[in-house]
Amino acid sequence: MIFLDASVLLAAEDADDREHQAALALLRSGEVATLELALYETTNVATVRWEDPDAADRLARRIWAIAEFGTLVRVDRQLGTEVAQLATEHGLSAYDAGYLAAARRLGVTLASCDERDLVGPGLAELPSTLIPR
Repeated sequence: MIFLDASVLLAAEDADDREHQAALALLRSGEVATLELALYETTNVATVRWEDPDAADRLARRIWAIAEFGTLVRVDRQLGTEVAQLATEHGLSAYDAGYLAAARRLGVTLASCDERDLVGPGLAELPSTLIPR
């Protein structure tokens, strides 16, 4: 199983993203998980930045498919505590720390396109490094 943050879901929707094909491949693998926060983050990008409600709808359907066929992690008290600790320890936003905490809870790799905050420090992997060649 691979844990996807919102950036991977957005890359799968954005054909111009350099991680687009790899993000799609991860989604098609079926062995994926994400955090409920992904619904809010992807909807925000699709509707506000991209001004594309159809993209928001497609992204939401992908997230609900992950909930049905994969794993959707929901926030709870313990995860909230872990988010605060990881945010402080690694200098992350609470959003990034949420994905990291949820992936660690499941004991799986976090996939992200956030090279500065997550991939660079070794907290996550780019989708392209996680698909078989």
